[in-house]
Amino acid sequence: MRKNFKLIIEYDGSSYHGWQRQKNRKTIQGEIEKAIMTITGKKIALTGSGRTDAGVHAFGQVANFYCDTEISPEVFQRGLNGLMPKDIIIKECNTVDEKFHARYDAKTKTYRYRILNRTTPAAICRQYAWFIKKKLDLDAMQSAILHIIGTNDFKAFEGAGSPRSSTKRRVINAGLQQKEKEYLIFEIEADGFLRFMVRNIVGTLLDVGLCKITPDDFKKILLSKDRNLAGATAPPHGLFLMNVKY
Repeated sequence: MRKNFKLIIEYDGSSYHGWQRQKNRKTIQGEIEKAIMTITGKKIALTGSGRTDAGVHAFGQVANFYCDTEISPEVFQRGLNGLMPKDIIIKECNTVDEKFHARYDAKTKTYRYRILNRTTPAAICRQYAWFIKKKLDLDAMQSAILHIIGTNDFKAFEGAGSPRSSTKRRVINAGLQQKEKEYLIFEIEADGFLRFMVRNIVGTLLDVGLCKITPDDFKKILLSKDRNLAGATAPPHGLFLMNVKY
């Protein structure tokens, strides 16, 4: 019986070359597909909600695959987790409607970027936040963030090689919170993301926080559609895909 299985996946991307399957490179998609083949004896194509780059993490990546099997979702989940490396976990496994597509049916995605803002770097969890020593101006960063909410052309924050037909995206929510006095959490929900878009926004927001540019300068960069005017790309290890809404 052909079933459509939906997975919700958590992973630490530190040791992987991103989500997408690549020849001779360890990827999240590749590891899960190998485990599915071990269980079923069949070569299965796993469809993710979208790609995450090398070093990026996820709490709620979504994927689906089709398989002719009598295996229940519960048994599939236990079997996959028994075969997964410790840095990949299948949090949920369910059967869904035949037409469900993890990528094309996604309505919004939420990403979170973590910054450690203190005078000393971290010894613990250092691979999950970008360390910035100089004190950041949070009010200025919050003011700049307001400019990206709504529908805008994000070409200025697009990485090279971004697969897209348009550079316009709608940001539903975006904001910055301070956690435990030392960690800054930038969170953004949008109907889609360009390659490196979140990391390029964070890198430019950092320039605002360091008073290299003003919130108005940030707006001008957005409107310019010129990547050369924006800040550096923030490193991948601070970025997390939090969830996908359908």
